[in-house]
Amino acid sequence: MIRSITQKKPEEELDRLLEGMSRIFIVGCGTCTTLTRTGGEPEVQDLKKNFAGKGKLITGTTVVPVACDNLTREFLLEFGDAVKQADCLLITSCAFGVQTIARQLKKMVVPAVNTMFIGKETAFGVFDEICTQCGTCIIGEMGGICPVTNCHKGLVNGPCGGTNHGKCEIDSAKDCVWTLIYNRLKELGRLDSMRKYQKQRNHQGEPKPGKFKLPVM
Repeated sequence: MIRSITQKKPEEELDRLLEGMSRIFIVGCGTCTTLTRTGGEPEVQDLKKNFAGKGKLITGTTVVPVACDNLTREFLLEFGDAVKQADCLLITSCAFGVQTIARQLKKMVVPAVNTMFIGKETAFGVFDEICTQCGTCIIGEMGGICPVTNCHKGLVNGPCGGTNHGKCEIDSAKDCVWTLIYNRLKELGRLDSMRKYQKQRNHQGEPKPGKFKLPVM
């Protein structure tokens, strides 16, 4: 299952973000951050206990089913007075969820986590990045394996000179993605595809924010 992978913000950063705000309503998310144990019910209660101990008044807490859903507003309306009384909402969802809630409610919002990447659970409690959403997908020439995401150096032409017995020189516990690509294309009888030169890219060169418009029919 694909999830937004998040990491808890340092306590000192949250203290700074919440400075001057004494009444807080805490919102968790029942999907991604619950799975990664960064923003589900236990984490919401930990935040409540922590900030109550620092003199903050917690006006209420809840875990919404899906923070990035447009129905979140209706869900939070059930906590009307508790939300209205709060100086801000402390939200343990990914950045998409935080922005969704910010658009729906006229309240200051503070994210309690950092959004790292889109990933998949590959072992119990281990989440690997599967896509950087770079907008220039080349996996069709790589046997379905993405070097942009999986190569520590972000190489689009490889391997580098540091690969050793199929392992990455930066992380010896990690398979070199270019070895995986080679073996995959060899198995498929498509090694010529790997020999095609991929134009180097400026990963910072795309205009922001991104926008996609459906063509007029």
